[in-house]
Amino acid sequence: MKSVLNISLLCLMTFLFSMISVAQHTQEIQLKQAYKKEKDVSKSFMRLLTLGEYYKEYNIYLADSLKQVILQKSYSLGDNYKFKALLYSAEIAEIQGNQDQYFRDILALKPFSEKAKSPEIQFEVYRHLGYYHSALLQFKKAKEYLDLALALAKRSRNNAHISETYSYIALNFMLSNKKDSSFYFTEQSIQFARRSANKSVLAESFNTQARIYGYFGQIELSVAKNYFSLQLVSGVNDLPKMAQYTREIGQSQLQISNLGEAEKYFKQSIEYSRQIHDKRQVALGLSNLGTVYKERKEYDKAIEYNQMAITSLTALNDYNGLGEAHNNLGVIYREQKKYDLAAHNFNKALVYYESTNNREKIAGVYHNVGTVFQQQKKYQIALNYLNRSIEIRKQFGSQSQIFYTYRIIADVYSDIGKAKESLKYMHLYLDFIDSNTSIQESAKIAELSELYRSEQRERLINMQADSIERQRQERTLTSTKLENTELKNNQKTYIIIGFIIIIVLAGIIGFYRFNQTRIKQQQKEAEMLQTLLRSQMNPHFIFNSMSVIQSYIYDNDIKNSSKFLVNFSRLIRLILENSPKEFIPIATEVEILQKYLETQKLRFEERFEFSIDIEDQMMVENAMIPPMITQPFIENAIEHGQLHTIDGGFIHVIFSKNKDMLEIRIEDNGIGRKNSEKNKKSKAHTSMALNITKERISNLNNKYKTSGYMIIEDYNKILETGTKVLISLPYQVDAQTKKT
Repeated sequence: MKSVLNISLLCLMTFLFSMISVAQHTQEIQLKQAYKKEKDVSKSFMRLLTLGEYYKEYNIYLADSLKQVILQKSYSLGDNYKFKALLYSAEIAEIQGNQDQYFRDILALKPFSEKAKSPEIQFEVYRHLGYYHSALLQFKKAKEYLDLALALAKRSRNNAHISETYSYIALNFMLSNKKDSSFYFTEQSIQFARRSANKSVLAESFNTQARIYGYFGQIELSVAKNYFSLQLVSGVNDLPKMAQYTREIGQSQLQISNLGEAEKYFKQSIEYSRQIHDKRQVALGLSNLGTVYKERKEYDKAIEYNQMAITSLTALNDYNGLGEAHNNLGVIYREQKKYDLAAHNFNKALVYYESTNNREKIAGVYHNVGTVFQQQKKYQIALNYLNRSIEIRKQFGSQSQIFYTYRIIADVYSDIGKAKESLKYMHLYLDFIDSNTSIQESAKIAELSELYRSEQRERLINMQADSIERQRQERTLTSTKLENTELKNNQKTYIIIGFIIIIVLAGIIGFYRFNQTRIKQQQKEAEMLQTLLRSQMNPHFIFNSMSVIQSYIYDNDIKNSSKFLVNFSRLIRLILENSPKEFIPIATEVEILQKYLETQKLRFEERFEFSIDIEDQMMVENAMIPPMITQPFIENAIEHGQLHTIDGGFIHVIFSKNKDMLEIRIEDNGIGRKNSEKNKKSKAHTSMALNITKERISNLNNKYKTSGYMIIEDYNKILETGTKVLISLPYQVDAQTKKT
């Protein structure tokens, strides 16, 4: 009987989702048609923005693809339109976890609050600025902006805005470890959300309350509030929030070691995220699943899932997500006693968390690093990291996590024979455990899970009963009113059903083809990125550079060794920071080239000269360029063109703008391609560089609909010496520069 009921419920849910999908597809078509038909420029912009807002709920990938178009169209319109475009860009960046871009957009919004007369614009700016300063742990400044936003929301009597602002205020108090204030303001948020009659706003308020309960270690209440939030958003099919809340419930289940439930909720979150093409939520769900498999000792699977997450999060510039994934990998390698790999990933996690100023997560990584040194019996170093973790958490973050660090410190003191100190920290830990029994919480959360599933089943059964009753009434009414025209109506019905089936099938086929094309493009870009990263710094160059530094040290040449080391370390840092990005400012690319050429020049004892020329207009416009696009050819000129063996050897790099294209010219007077090809190793390396660059240009042409190219010829065509490379790329400038 139970299996029959489950099958019936599954069929009903499938039917409901198919009807929702048809309705959504119809709405998308209507929004596209309205935009294409609109001739007025300002109205056309607003219709495009409306389409973007629709995609924010149902297809994050398409919402992001519209971002640049919306920004560009706003440049020719007034401040009100520029504000809406920047706000849209900021919200997309926030959804994708790109905190750097989000913060840049928020700071770009700030001038609008000073000159805008619209209370709506001022409210949005103040609310986001409050969140910005709260994320930077500037709690006082955050409260000032949030108080301004609250005053505007109350003046306009907008209950939804009042509720949202109270949620931000509550989170600001949470991050500053003011527990009572955070709970007070989240209750205020819930009260005004109820008055707004908006289920998504009410769900957000309960989710904020769940986050605060979880932050202060009250897992049972956190799960209860999140179940209620999930129930609310499920009722209105709010897929972005459904993906978020199911993942957060999975994290709570994982925290109490309920691995089966955690895995189920993480997979459900990934499914919701894939429906709306939210790559960030998918990646975070994969990272969480990796943690589940780690707990089950399925280490290979755990590593695979975290590495998949890292690939996606790198493309999105989600540094917090990358920090979490690398921290997870560090824990996995620690359990496998692969301490070097563990330390490597913990260090990466620290770099990412430092870039977002996420002090709570930094404290967690210090805790994990301390456990690595504990296992290696390096007890004093372990204590340093563990105590540093405690110091940070006493100022920032969830202080309930301190007690787990006390437990490790107790073990360390026990290992080194300091029983008194070990007992002290063990008492601190046990006092906390006594007041937070995870066994009781686990049982209560299991009850909540079953209650939630029961409510779901009951709601679906009621929906099915209502649907059957409505169908019965409709059949009775139809047979009474349309007795004489039954055949005609049946024909119309068949035509409509057939038309809907054709539309649905066409949509499925179109979506499948689009999805396959998108997946192939993503795979191609990912493969290119990996190939590029592997080829960007020739291992021979690094080893030779180390040898040069060693020789300077042996010769006691402090000046040259210091100069060489400074250039070399800055070069490595620039490459690691900028390689994952699609575009970087041209000034950064020039700095990379400058450092690279200076390093090579020092290495070869000043045996060649170089110059880098760039048009002033490009610096003013803050032109953007794919990172390291020129480095392979400059490396070829030095290494395989053998510039250090030629009198008066030189390399010239020229950047210029030609209409809508960025042109790069690289010239050298080396031994030339013909002589270089005699070296098989040189030939293979050059071929790889050419293939990578051609593929990058091809991808840029496909993405920006341009006709970029690459031409390579001899610098001296008569003597067949030297090399001249001409590269043409789509000309891109920074969005902020365009605005001004």
